[in-house]
Amino acid sequence: MKYIDEFRDGALARGLAGAIAAEADPAREYRLMEFCGGHTHAIYRYGVQDLMPANLRFVHGPGCPVCVLPMARIDQAIAMAVEHGVTLCTYGDLMRVPASERRSLLKAKAGGADIRMIYSTQDALAIARADADRQVVLFAIGFETTTPPTAVVLKVARAEGLGNFSVFCNHVLTPPALKTILATAGPDGVQLDGILGPSHVSTIIGSRPYEFVPAQFGKPVVIAGFEPLDVMQSALMLVRQINQGRCTVENQYTRAVTRDGNVKAQGLMAEVFAPRDSFEWRGLGRLPHSALRIADAYADFDAERRFPVAPGQAKEIRGCECPSVLRGVMEPTDCKLFGTVCTPENPMGACMVSSEGACAAYWSYGRFRPTKQGADPVLRGAA
Repeated sequence: MKYIDEFRDGALARGLAGAIAAEADPAREYRLMEFCGGHTHAIYRYGVQDLMPANLRFVHGPGCPVCVLPMARIDQAIAMAVEHGVTLCTYGDLMRVPASERRSLLKAKAGGADIRMIYSTQDALAIARADADRQVVLFAIGFETTTPPTAVVLKVARAEGLGNFSVFCNHVLTPPALKTILATAGPDGVQLDGILGPSHVSTIIGSRPYEFVPAQFGKPVVIAGFEPLDVMQSALMLVRQINQGRCTVENQYTRAVTRDGNVKAQGLMAEVFAPRDSFEWRGLGRLPHSALRIADAYADFDAERRFPVAPGQAKEIRGCECPSVLRGVMEPTDCKLFGTVCTPENPMGACMVSSEGACAAYWSYGRFRPTKQGADPVLRGAA
């Protein structure tokens, strides 16, 4: 296939759904975790779950970078802007995420802090170039996908001698989080039979880093593309592995992902960043070697060193089940706040704010409403 609409073809979707239904063993359950928030939105935007047999269920994972960022880091960013008077630049999704005491970057901006929404790391660099007397901090977040662009601006800033530019680094790593999820799976945690590996992350790191999953945990992995037919084909590949008793890493997203990934981007990341000993994830706690800090060679551009703030103790909003949703233990509709107190206009947790959050997916594509009898769920929303 060549064009995007071919990956959303209803006839092909029905064919894949029939193949999955025919091969799924009715005597067992298939619980497949889509690690990436982009997969979650594809599944519910196009009604993929409705096309699956009753004994195959998608489980939502912690693959939303905005959602897994703990409140304490947002508190720290707000403190940098307020206490040190910096110009804080970040992406739109992060602006409305609740911090401690129902604060947010957007509310801090309304209170007078210089907090600006940007569309790329280059925007923050341009702001620093335009006003040499203003300290500009890039609030950088994301998995391995968005880490190379941050590395690029750090290299450029050092080459240009931009002394008024620095980065508040919150980049996190996929494999350690996946390892934690699998290590805690079982009777008291989430039940999993297979993993839909993330798409964009895998274009950077490749499929090799997931090989520990079958080796250590005995679970199959299929790297899946973002389109609905990608997800369905990947589900079929996992069903076949499970039925055959195989356990390996397969790559459905061959048009973008290789085993070794983007070696140049990996080299850039290794030059500019270093692993943290540990880092806190919302819902998962502190995970060892699960995030990156700015390397010592670029320490002059590390906002945490340049603008230190006293760490506070952040608490989740009472009743918000976002941490449990991120672990796959609960679905958004299991949260008592979902759709009542917590809506996109009045979010209680990051999962309702982010464009990749599971709660936002349920809300946006009507999963909180009863399905009408007789409605055709095939690729709903494709138009």
